[in-house]
Amino acid sequence: MMDKTINLIKEKDLIVPYILFSKYNELKLSEEELMLIIYLINDQEQVFNPQKIGIFFKKSTVKILEMINELITKDLIKIEIKIENKVHIEYISLEGLYKKLAFLVVNEKKQEKINENIYDNFEKEMGRPLSPIEFELINGWQTSKISDELILLALKEAVYNGAVSIRYIDRILFDWSKKGIKSKADVQREKKKFQEKKQKLDVFDYDWLNDDKKNKNN
Repeated sequence: MMDKTINLIKEKDLIVPYILFSKYNELKLSEEELMLIIYLINDQEQVFNPQKIGIFFKKSTVKILEMINELITKDLIKIEIKIENKVHIEYISLEGLYKKLAFLVVNEKKQEKINENIYDNFEKEMGRPLSPIEFELINGWQTSKISDELILLALKEAVYNGAVSIRYIDRILFDWSKKGIKSKADVQREKKKFQEKKQKLDVFDYDWLNDDKKNKNN
């Protein structure tokens, strides 16, 4: 793999989008496929020539065709046929790759914005800036795959109960996790269940005998 990278660097100055290097795992690309994508990005002709690619990577044409087919399956490239001077020529289109990279960038920015909103909400409700430990705890919730929606619902619950502290919210989230609560709909179902249970208990606790005496006296 190192030899291939060196060959690419020696060949000419490379154009390599940083997002491709940082996100190629999310595109489910192997290292070999990554090198092939970099080669295709820097191939100015964009003519589909598996023999030429095979010579560069010192691989058989069959192997190159397998790799190209895999990239097509992943919707990263397409082979397009154009007619030039009455001759059919196959070109490689990288539009699929660029669209997926753009999607990753947009989603990353959206996530950053959501995270900022979460911190803003906490600081607003607590009436002060978050401490480094509190930042770490909120990050810990997110990395443990607790949704941002659920975190904000736990904050809302703490505000409602007049106990806005990170530790209290942590206990709420821990309790919800034990009960399998993962969304707003789950929280609402649990609250409804609690209210129904509370109403039943109120009925059982009612002083029926005294109530009957009161009715007779009236």
